[in-house]
Amino acid sequence: MAVQTFLFASLIIFSSIESNHGATEVSLFANLENSLEVTAKPTRVGVVLEAGKDMVRITWMLKSSAKVNDDAAFKTVEVKLCYAPISQVDRPWRKTHNELSRDRSCPHKIVSKPYDKIPQSLNWTIDRETPTGTYFIRAYGTDVNGYEVAYGQSSDAEKTTNLFSVEGISGRHTSLDIASICFSVFSFGSLLVFLVKEKRKAKLQQRK
Repeated sequence: MAVQTFLFASLIIFSSIESNHGATEVSLFANLENSLEVTAKPTRVGVVLEAGKDMVRITWMLKSSAKVNDDAAFKTVEVKLCYAPISQVDRPWRKTHNELSRDRSCPHKIVSKPYDKIPQSLNWTIDRETPTGTYFIRAYGTDVNGYEVAYGQSSDAEKTTNLFSVEGISGRHTSLDIASICFSVFSFGSLLVFLVKEKRKAKLQQRK
């Protein structure tokens, strides 16, 4: 009986520890402090940017309005490319979720750097794999365990301002287009030669 009691008590304690441990792993966006100031300025303004070619200058720093020691828990800053709402319509795989481990709105990681109180900047060339869409930049301040504790973004809360559009690479390359044209020309030439030979054969048969 004493052994059963001990095992039961151990199970309760273990379950409680696991439950508490699991609870600490859940980071909710609504609980994060908006204490980072983030800007994103494309090198070309007023145009659709090209993936693999155009650049965006990204800066991040602690907001001047932040409280003292708001960055005390910061270990790392993760900068991500995020979909604007217009590029999430009818695309559930890009859905925004308050639980950050389930959020799909910012899947494109740009850089992860140790936190520095000095303002940081980066000239980022848009990745070739970036899909066509409208975007903004978000930075997360993470703690020593890698959990998000604060954020900042280049757009407003509704994610409707300071956006930029990117045209993704369709997958067709110039070399493939050239090869396709060459093949078409070769095929046309072969057909023309065949028709000329057939015409000559017909004339020779008529003379006989």
